[in-house]
Amino acid sequence: MSRASGVPVPTIKYYLREGLLAAGELTSPNQAHYGDSHLRRLHLIRALTDVGGLPLASVGKVVEAVEDRERPVHKLLGAAARTVDLVLPDPVDSDTAERTEARAMAEELIERRGWQVQPGHPAVEALTAAMASVLKVGHGDYLEHLDEFATAGELIAAADLAYVARREQPEDLVERVVVGTVLGDAMLVALRRLAQVDASARRYPARAPEDSSESSSG
Repeated sequence: MSRASGVPVPTIKYYLREGLLAAGELTSPNQAHYGDSHLRRLHLIRALTDVGGLPLASVGKVVEAVEDRERPVHKLLGAAARTVDLVLPDPVDSDTAERTEARAMAEELIERRGWQVQPGHPAVEALTAAMASVLKVGHGDYLEHLDEFATAGELIAAADLAYVARREQPEDLVERVVVGTVLGDAMLVALRRLAQVDASARRYPARAPEDSSESSSG
């Protein structure tokens, strides 16, 4: 299993002691057999720690979710997504007018779009904090484009779920959620920057340099 995964033997033994990996089938007093299910679980753990940057305590919660065979897929994917922390902007006091306005805007957006999101979801808090910060610095007109951003988010979410749905095993589903969220966020930031460069160039084309003969004739 160490050769197949590239994970050192001492690390695998540590995962076994911590209960993140199930014990193998004993073939002798000091040897055990590990199958494909162990390898999948090992890949999941490495995705959570190496890609997701999660502490083992959080990894343990995801492993518990994966082992709950009665848990609906939606709940399983939600448990995986919640382990990847959202990066919040600088906190805004909860009793400010900006925070109150931002929360109302977030709730109205969710209702308007018909999104099936539970109240108090971390993403709602992240959106509220971000919008409150935008309002606080005096750029509330940026939020006039909120529905356009939401439409882009829906397209991205559809692509994310199409990618996740290519696998059926719970470990594979969770690994794809984590990898797609962490690395996907990095890709989206880069794609947004590239699109901004292109949009800026099209809206504000650089002026052609003046003809040198004309500029010297005056």
